[in-house]
Amino acid sequence: MSATSMLVNGAAADVIAVADRGVQYGDGLFETIKITAGAPEFWDRHLARLAFGCGRLAIPAPDNGLLRREAMQLCEGAANGVLKIIVTRGQGGRGYRPPEPATPSRIVALYPAPDHPESWAREGVRLHLCEMRLADQPRLAGLKHLNRLEQILARSEWSDADTAEGLMCDTSDAVIEGTMSNLFLVRNGALHTPDLTRCGVAGIMRAVILEIARNLGFEIEVRRIERSDLDQVDEVFVTNSVIGIWPVRAIKDRKLRPGSVTAELSEAVLRLIKDRAAAGT
Repeated sequence: MSATSMLVNGAAADVIAVADRGVQYGDGLFETIKITAGAPEFWDRHLARLAFGCGRLAIPAPDNGLLRREAMQLCEGAANGVLKIIVTRGQGGRGYRPPEPATPSRIVALYPAPDHPESWAREGVRLHLCEMRLADQPRLAGLKHLNRLEQILARSEWSDADTAEGLMCDTSDAVIEGTMSNLFLVRNGALHTPDLTRCGVAGIMRAVILEIARNLGFEIEVRRIERSDLDQVDEVFVTNSVIGIWPVRAIKDRKLRPGSVTAELSEAVLRLIKDRAAAGT
């Protein structure tokens, strides 16, 4: 499997027009989907978020059936991997004004699964606390849009192999998310996660975990997380659709231990994925 397992507007290709607004302005959205045993996990949730984002940006959403056929074409014969779907507004002239009507471009690409150490999921990861801040923009909050310069600059802050992820704050110093993940804190058995109404990405795995936690009867608070909250927790974990759940063993110099709540939720997520695979969903 290689990064050239790619379809651009349905055709095998690895190039896109330089006039495309995704190239010119980052005018579009993307989804990153874990492939297990040749099948995409939480496909329906990813497509729902993509459609929601297209609606928010006024980009015509691609047909779900078409995306499914293209995805399965690439995944045929693949055991595991990562599927990335990109939708842009398509080509347009110079200037910010969107073309009317828009003719969106779509890219569906299959990549190898990341080679993360198995110990990260079992023993936990170390987090860097980033200096780079997330801008406050409610109209884009929650969306997985193509403008990722904040995350790129944040990820450039560390290079040591022992640090798996970095936490990002907004300009008011509230902790929002990781560069590629969502954040959960556990304190006295209750689950806390940052409010994402001003900025940040509303992750698919974040939504899955919140739903599971409610069904298990956990107390949940979606709220502003202060940096000082990181010093008053029993457990911390980060999530996304590819990694699932990573417990956190350290935030900079502060040591933590993977705990029972993180383990219970990790097992519940794995059961759900197994059940959905058995049901063909």
